[in-house]
Amino acid sequence: MNNISTFTLYHYPLSRSARVKWLLHEMLGDGFTTLRVALRKGEQYTPEFLAKNPNHGVPVLDVEYTDGTTQTITESLAILTWLADLDPRFAPQTNDHRSRAIYLQIMALGGSWMDQMLWNIRLHETILPKPARNQNFAQFNRDKIENEIAPQLLARLEQGNFICGDTFTAADCMTGQNLNWARAYGLCDNPVFKSYMGRMKARPAFQLAFADAKEFEG
Repeated sequence: MNNISTFTLYHYPLSRSARVKWLLHEMLGDGFTTLRVALRKGEQYTPEFLAKNPNHGVPVLDVEYTDGTTQTITESLAILTWLADLDPRFAPQTNDHRSRAIYLQIMALGGSWMDQMLWNIRLHETILPKPARNQNFAQFNRDKIENEIAPQLLARLEQGNFICGDTFTAADCMTGQNLNWARAYGLCDNPVFKSYMGRMKARPAFQLAFADAKEFEG
């Protein structure tokens, strides 16, 4: 990270940006800037924010390089993967083909399938106007998590203390945040998940990333 001078994270409590905030705390402690985006007030639709992320969501990560140039990165899966590749402590290296394949598979499972199912539940149980909600579709996604996603994660956690084995990686930020979300919906209540989340919540970086959880406005 010698060619990077600053990171600025655009964040909202308990949202997908908490995954990125967690990893940044693991990597840097408090050595980055966090800017709150008032999602409930529509700040994500301002021209200034849309210029950063046309998809009007968080996380957004601004990176300033030591040569004075800047870059904006969106999408939590991309940001987590990119950040972890900057620091060998948080991802298997590209020449470790077997471990890298498992790690990328877990990252993609969390950032696509599980994330979308959780979002569908949220949409149809709390966000959409009641006439537009589809409880059958919400239940369909609940069943998919319990019957398809949870068994895959349980199989991984039977092989080590972390989702990719015996070492903490960025995949734990993805999986831990998703499980925290799922468990708030009464899903993934298996004792193995409870034990795993206990280990994750004991990490100082997790506590820093989720210290603002009570400020979430649903």
